[in-house]
Amino acid sequence: MNMSLQKWLTELDAIPGVAGDEERVAAYLRENLLDVVDEHQSDALGNQFFIKKGSDPDLKIMLCVHMDEIGFIVSYIDEKGFVWFHPVGGHDSRMVINQVLDIHTDKGVVKGVTGAKPSHIVTAEEAKLAIPLSELYVDVGTASREETEALGVTVGDFVTFSREGQFLNGGKVFTGKAVDDRSGCAVMLEVMKRLAGKQLTASFYAVGSVQEEVGMRGAGPAAFAVQPDVALALDVALTGGTPKIEEKMIPLALGGGPVILFFEWVTDNWAGSSVPKKLTRKLVQTAEENHIPYQRGVYLNCVTDTYSISLAGKGTVAGCISVPSRYIHSATGLVHLDDLENAVQLLVAFIESFRQKW
Repeated sequence: MNMSLQKWLTELDAIPGVAGDEERVAAYLRENLLDVVDEHQSDALGNQFFIKKGSDPDLKIMLCVHMDEIGFIVSYIDEKGFVWFHPVGGHDSRMVINQVLDIHTDKGVVKGVTGAKPSHIVTAEEAKLAIPLSELYVDVGTASREETEALGVTVGDFVTFSREGQFLNGGKVFTGKAVDDRSGCAVMLEVMKRLAGKQLTASFYAVGSVQEEVGMRGAGPAAFAVQPDVALALDVALTGGTPKIEEKMIPLALGGGPVILFFEWVTDNWAGSSVPKKLTRKLVQTAEENHIPYQRGVYLNCVTDTYSISLAGKGTVAGCISVPSRYIHSATGLVHLDDLENAVQLLVAFIESFRQKW
C-alpha cells in the first residue's frame, strides 16, 4: 500500500473546506509542497499555484484539483435554538437526514444532528417522498436562540459532515466525507513529489482551485493567469458496480483505473466539455505504453473544472483525469487506493512526455 497516498488522503479528507472556506486545505498543500517546487503563488480568489520550472519557458502544462467540498451554510437560528441551513454545492436530501454535522464557528466546532419529523407521525403520503433540504435543520442540543448563539453559531457559518475517514477493513478502499476532491489533492501531492529532482521540458503548474462545487469559479481565472498549452482537471468520477445501477448507465468501476474524460454535459444549463481528440488520444497512448489501467469517461449531468478551464483566455486545450468514486456528494464517498496510484503514474508519464506545443 502506498503509505504517502494513504496518509495524505486520510489527512486531507479530515480538513474542513466548504466552497469559500478552502484556506485550511490550501495551507496543507503549501506545507507539503513548498520544499519541492520552484515557485508558489496565490491569487485574490484563493487559488494556489505550485510551479516546477521546465527547460522551455514558453511551454506550460497545468494540473488543476479543486480544494473545496460540498457542505452547508447557516441561514437562520430560530427561537428554539434550531439551526437552519442552505446547501453549498449539490446535495441529495436523502443523504443528509440523520447525520452528525460540524458547524465551524469563530469559537470552534459546534456539533449537531440533522432533524426532521419522526417517522411515527408522518402521513402515508409524506412517507413516499424524500424530505426536501428546506425542511431539515440542525439540532445542537439547546433550548433557545440565545443558547445557540452563546455557542458561537451565527448566520454565515459553514457546516460540514462530521465523519472520520477510514480505510475499510484494513483494505485499499477509503471512505470519507470529502473524497471529492481531496483524493485529487492527494494525487497532485504525490505527482509533484515524484517529479521533484527531474528535469522537465514544460513548466508544470499544479493548481489548487477554489469554489468548484458552486459553479467552477476558481479554475477559469487560474487558467487565465497561467495560460497553459494544455491543462488537465483532476476530479472524481461517478462509478457504478453497485446494486440497481445498470452497467450501461455507469460503466465505470471502482478499482478499474483512472478515468480519461472524453465528454461531459449537463443538459439543464448547457455546460460541459467535448475533450479535443488530440488530448484524449495522447492520454490513452500514454496509459497503454506504460501499461497503466484506465477507463473511458462519457458523462451526462456531470461537469468538472474542465469546462471553465477550456473557456479561459483565448481558449485552452483541456481534459480531465478522474478517480472513480462511489456515493459521490454524500458523507460516505468511496475511492480505491489503486486508482489513486494509477492516476499518479499516468499523470507523471504524461507530464514528462509533454515536450512541444501541439
